Amino acid sequence: MIASRLAGFGTTIFTEMSALAERTGAINLGQGFPDEDGPAAVLEAAQAAMRDGRNQYAPLPGVPALRAAIAEHQQRFYGIELDPASQVQVTMGATEAIAAAILGLCEPGDDVLAFDPYYDSYPAATAMAGARFVPIPLDPPDFTFDDIVVGPKARVILINSPHNPTGRVFSREELQRIADVVIEHDLIAITDEVYEHLVFDGLEHIPLSTLPGMAERTLSISSLGKTFSVTGWKVGWATGPAELVAAVRAAKQFLTFAGATPFQHAGAAALRLDDDWYRAFALELQAKRDHLCDAFSHFTVARPQGTYFANVDVGRDATEFARELPYEAGVVAIPTSVFSATPERLAPYLRFAFCKRLPVIDEAARRLQSLES
Repeated sequence: MIASRLAGFGTTIFTEMSALAERTGAINLGQGFPDEDGPAAVLEAAQAAMRDGRNQYAPLPGVPALRAAIAEHQQRFYGIELDPASQVQVTMGATEAIAAAILGLCEPGDDVLAFDPYYDSYPAATAMAGARFVPIPLDPPDFTFDDIVVGPKARVILINSPHNPTGRVFSREELQRIADVVIEHDLIAITDEVYEHLVFDGLEHIPLSTLPGMAERTLSISSLGKTFSVTGWKVGWATGPAELVAAVRAAKQFLTFAGATPFQHAGAAALRLDDDWYRAFALELQAKRDHLCDAFSHFTVARPQGTYFANVDVGRDATEFARELPYEAGVVAIPTSVFSATPERLAPYLRFAFCKRLPVIDEAARRLQSLES
């Protein structure tokens, strides 16, 4: 029997829709994983690590070479100075980093605030900590937020930008509004920045920790998976003030302790790829976004500013539409409402992933256009 605090987190619609894609032969644009491998140099670095005997337990904080590369990355892109020994913790993907952060920082009964819709692990990790999940609505069609209401038990606010599932990239003005709330109420900010390099149209990802007064209050989380198309490697990290990183480490040691040793070594090589590679990959993904979004001429598209995902207003109940779509057009998508505590707000929206090979995106677009006609 499942414990009551997790009883509401059963089989997700991802399982249902993936099975439907397999049964119908539909193109699966539901889940956010690429259908091709990452850079050859990064894959070779992983193989070299295996051949060189890097196959046993990694240290609890992470392989030193990767921790150094993460610190270099934060300095290179954002001007953030970190001590790799005390301010960097490697995790089994960003999802573990998020769970360990909430477990390590929250007491039972604390409030954890997060923008809604949200990545589905946020409320589950909050429940595991015995805390209370408090959603902050992002309102369609632009997915902006109003005032952030903070109760007396608030402890943490989770910020995901670039944002899954909406594709929003928070502006400096929006981040400053969040920072003002964090400082006023003495909160801890946990930032999920796994799509940090996947930003489009000349926009900029701004880490919350770089705003005045936020470095000492912010735990920043990211990973290799999305940027380098290696989602199966499950290598993530948390960085920030030593006392916040120590809280992650305290919980993480009793979750997986350490893992993915050869992939950690390869991660050091990945993070050191040159600026041209980062720019080219973002532009390639932007082109895929455009090919998919342009297919929806008869629907309203919330064209994403970043991430892997586009949300489309289909003008009716999207859950019902999603179950029909594999049969009608041979494409699978996910109703955006499954990521919300108030699903009725997002009832007409479907989320499509465009992190696939361009011929796959174009074939999906052709099928979707045929449906519209």
